[in-house]
Amino acid sequence: MDKTVLLVEDEMLIALDLEDIVTAAGLSVDGPYARVADATEALKRQVPACAILDVQLLDGEVFPVAEKLAELSVPMIFHSGHAIEKEIRKRFPDADFCSKPSTPSDLTSKLKLAFGECMPDAN
Repeated sequence: MDKTVLLVEDEMLIALDLEDIVTAAGLSVDGPYARVADATEALKRQVPACAILDVQLLDGEVFPVAEKLAELSVPMIFHSGHAIEKEIRKRFPDADFCSKPSTPSDLTSKLKLAFGECMPDAN
């Protein structure tokens, strides 16, 4: 199984922190992508095993990317300080939500849920 996480985040410091969390969990990162357009292009090259999505990006809201991920049955974790969890869950009922700021353990727990038994052991 592919262990790649699509990372869509426009704040570079947060993106670097998220990348560290993902790689510490034994997974690889595709991104970060700060624009909807760039994340959409990335999906044409590779379908990830999971995605971490900020909602507000440099060129708009992430929802076109999320809709494509939902079509592809890719687990999603919305990681946002601007979105309303209830609205996200209504629109994407299978997605998970992690408010900004979040702890590394919170995000790692969400990744474990997304990967299930296929989560590699972190070293």
